[in-house]
Amino acid sequence: MPHSHSPKRIRDGDATALPQPWSRRIPWTPVVISILVVLSSGLAVQPVRDARTLTDVAEAYLLRPMTYVAIAPLSNVLDTLSLLSGRQHIALVLGVIVLFALRRLVRALRDGATWRAHLVATALLVVGIVVAYVAAAVLPRPMASLVTDNANILRVDFHSHTSASHDGRGGWGAEHNRAWHRDGGYDAAYVTDHATVSEAERGMANNPNPAGGGVTLLQGIEVTWSGEHVAILGAERRYRGLLTPNLRDVDEQGLLLGSLIQTREPVVIWNHPKDLTRLPPASGPRTAGVRGIEISNGSPPGADKIRPKRQAIVALAERAGLAMMGGSDYHGWGRTAPAWTLVRIFGWRGMNADSLDQQIERVVRESGARGTRVVERRVADPGSRNTALALTVLSVPLRMLTTLSNDERLVWLIWTWLIAATVWWVRRRRARGMAS
Repeated sequence: MPHSHSPKRIRDGDATALPQPWSRRIPWTPVVISILVVLSSGLAVQPVRDARTLTDVAEAYLLRPMTYVAIAPLSNVLDTLSLLSGRQHIALVLGVIVLFALRRLVRALRDGATWRAHLVATALLVVGIVVAYVAAAVLPRPMASLVTDNANILRVDFHSHTSASHDGRGGWGAEHNRAWHRDGGYDAAYVTDHATVSEAERGMANNPNPAGGGVTLLQGIEVTWSGEHVAILGAERRYRGLLTPNLRDVDEQGLLLGSLIQTREPVVIWNHPKDLTRLPPASGPRTAGVRGIEISNGSPPGADKIRPKRQAIVALAERAGLAMMGGSDYHGWGRTAPAWTLVRIFGWRGMNADSLDQQIERVVRESGARGTRVVERRVADPGSRNTALALTVLSVPLRMLTTLSNDERLVWLIWTWLIAATVWWVRRRRARGMAS
């Protein structure tokens, strides 16, 4: 009985080898991506949401410049990576590894792949993961920004850093901070470095006048209080004696004395709270305590602290009359603006920096939970559910696809099939070369 050639292994120059079955000739990767891109349009949602209610926002929308849309697959993937919490990063990488291992197992059973092939594929996977994260952190690229049509709405970042912070990106000064916030669609940003106000003061020295002429940098400082991180707006500029001599911690007696003058009480914002029982909310005029609290934080560690207990944070803010804040917690890495705090101040565009700063503080003191609205980029959020966290490798890409605009979907399809055609052409040229 004649021996038949196995379709699993086709040797070079074997003229009697059977052709591959039709299922092996279909470019499944671009087909699946295309199907997901098209079908996800039926589940489309706005790419930004209200961080308190987790619902759509009527007065603001995300603007993607044409350069951002032209490289939509890269822009969307790197933005999504930048918006994940620390736990999600770990879950995503582990999920990718599991899917990769399953794929290699199927390849081994089906095609009899060699150990060398497995090692090469594993090395490529590791390189791909590293390159993706490095690109998300340092690759210069266009930014999506928040736009509002109401001229009296101020878009503020209450929590950002420069190289003056011990954990800030080297060489990333106040003007780099200003440029990043300009590209991200902010009108004002507080530079809240750890234990110093040097770069914040440099930024204020170069502020536009009036404020509507560009991004206004305002001074704050991030310190600790009872083991929690807080930002104090205007500390060491309008207020003295609120901090310990090394500018690292709150001096409680100094804060108490500094709060005795009505309408001049220092504004203390609770950054990425860990234990909601540790710090006292201010109970009214002439009282010392927290007057604002973050409900959205752009850093992976900060997101880990806030997202699982966001409902409890919002409940505390509403019960105690605390203004709700969004902070990028930007340290000089990445090109993704994660959250904006909307503050309504009539005529702010004609103010100078000091007047604008005072008006922002007034809104926080007097309006509390009603004075601000936090808008954040939408991303798959497992909350505190471990089962949902385990599915990060699936839920995060699917959520990303549902936030695409129609233009981005079209660009995804173009790039997907352009890359697929290029790969097909290269493989065909290589096969012809081997045959000749």
